[in-house]
Amino acid sequence: MNFIRERIHPLALDALRTVGARDGWLIETSEVVRVGFGGTVATLELPGGLDNPADVVSELARHQLSGVEGPPGTGVVAFASLPFDRSAEGRLEVPRYVVTQFRGGDAWITRLVDSIEWMELLNDIDAPLQETQNARSITYQPAPDEYAHNVALAVEILRRKEIVKVVLARSVVGSVLEPLDAAAIATRLRKREPICTIYSMPTSDGRRFVGASPELLARREGATIKCHPLAGTIALPPNVAPDDYQNWLLGSAKNLHEHAVMVDDIINILASRYDDIEADPNPSIVSLRTVAHLGTWINASTPDAASSPDALEVLRLLHPTAAVGGIPRASAYELICRLEQHDRGHYAGPIGWIDANGDGEWWVGIRGVFINGTEFEAWAGAGIVGESDPIAEREETKDKLASVLSSVLVDRV
Repeated sequence: MNFIRERIHPLALDALRTVGARDGWLIETSEVVRVGFGGTVATLELPGGLDNPADVVSELARHQLSGVEGPPGTGVVAFASLPFDRSAEGRLEVPRYVVTQFRGGDAWITRLVDSIEWMELLNDIDAPLQETQNARSITYQPAPDEYAHNVALAVEILRRKEIVKVVLARSVVGSVLEPLDAAAIATRLRKREPICTIYSMPTSDGRRFVGASPELLARREGATIKCHPLAGTIALPPNVAPDDYQNWLLGSAKNLHEHAVMVDDIINILASRYDDIEADPNPSIVSLRTVAHLGTWINASTPDAASSPDALEVLRLLHPTAAVGGIPRASAYELICRLEQHDRGHYAGPIGWIDANGDGEWWVGIRGVFINGTEFEAWAGAGIVGESDPIAEREETKDKLASVLSSVLVDRV
């Protein structure tokens, strides 16, 4: 297929967010909004998931691209929400139109050469006016007390040194009266979590995954990558200055240990492919609306882009990180399957894009809600180490679930 890349005048962010969130693909950071729409024109299958060595970059490069030059992500781009299970089947999709617009106003569109109706699609979009709703039904999987029991079982294993860390998650499924509008949810999340990356993606099971991720899994540009893993959490009470809570988190031995083992694991993994790796000497606070996390920036590079893993290969190296899986990876995954007894699906899987040059950005698919008509499902997890308290971890997941569902429901759960 033949695509053309053009410079365009800045477009209305609300319209871009709406068309991407509702029917297309949306990745909106504090610096750039990237939107795919107009339907899928090419699908790249991953039959064996991230364990499949399919050369996605070569497949994307087969398409012809003409027009002006542009930064990474403005050419032929494939979007995806991939499952948490790295061996599960996944797919990447190339939209008919991709608009990339930076906060400074620079904007590009890449489109099929014969497709010109993109402005009409943006002009015809209905504004997201739906308000939050009352829940018609709510079910926890597992129940709160059962989750705390699972944490206690995991702590026993961790104290025997069989596993260093494991992330246990639980979900809430429910329904509301009116079909949920992903664009309205994305708009609320943009206002509530301005430092997060807002995403909305179709999933392989026919639902839509919309949320606000605070965690950059990997950004690949040429010979360099950046990662910003998060681990260690404290709830922030409403209408209270967060300073004391954030200072407590920075001095919490349990949370610092949980964070350190994750950072060390990522550095060790990257060392197999990258020559130069730098990480912040100490974690910093990432403060959201209802919780704060410990975060560390990690930068890695190779001498030249030709020898650098492409963005999908980076995912194969890193996913799942200890922020959503555990250490050691295989043993932690087996424990997750045993104790959760409920397939995560796309929760905690990678969400993002890759282009024909191998550049791309991927975030951890957390702090989101799956929607399908009037039905919804949300997940939250907590990092478990030998010092974890089951009740505290249960309450952490409760706070995270309440934060996510505040974009859907009138009342906290």
